[in-house]
Amino acid sequence: MSRRAILFATTNAGKLAELAAMAAGLSVLSLAEVPALAGLDVEEDQDTLEGNARKKALFFARASGLVALADDSGLFVDALGGRPGVYSARYAESPDARIDKLLHELRGVPPEARGAAFRCVLCLATPDGETHVAEGACAGRVLEARVGSGGFGYDPILFIPALDKSMGELT
Repeated sequence: MSRRAILFATTNAGKLAELAAMAAGLSVLSLAEVPALAGLDVEEDQDTLEGNARKKALFFARASGLVALADDSGLFVDALGGRPGVYSARYAESPDARIDKLLHELRGVPPEARGAAFRCVLCLATPDGETHVAEGACAGRVLEARVGSGGFGYDPILFIPALDKSMGELT
């Protein structure tokens, strides 16, 4: 494998496509492209996004011998005390069910009280255990219904005021 390859430790096709499009000059490998990783998984049992991202990146870097990038992300909703937060991917059994559950819990909450932020933590790990962490956030508010068909996850319900669009409407 090329020295310019990076393993992206995700099974999320949307995330993989986004990283591959941004990673000019790097070969982005998925977990499925490294036979030694077949069937391996890491339980996201940490109580922070950083903890989950670091755990996954270290595990897959050591298991593959490649530099590995892993993430954990979540939607943090003010009116719900930060929920679903670190549990966003496990909030319900499917992406549609997660959105439905969130919208149900926010029923009756006025638009001005539906503030939320999508947060993502990335961890880059080397096989010898060196790690580098970065975090980003995108603030907005939760809509009352899905708008747009782009993106994945909670994108259709997070409205970004500065863009006057939901994340599901963005290219």
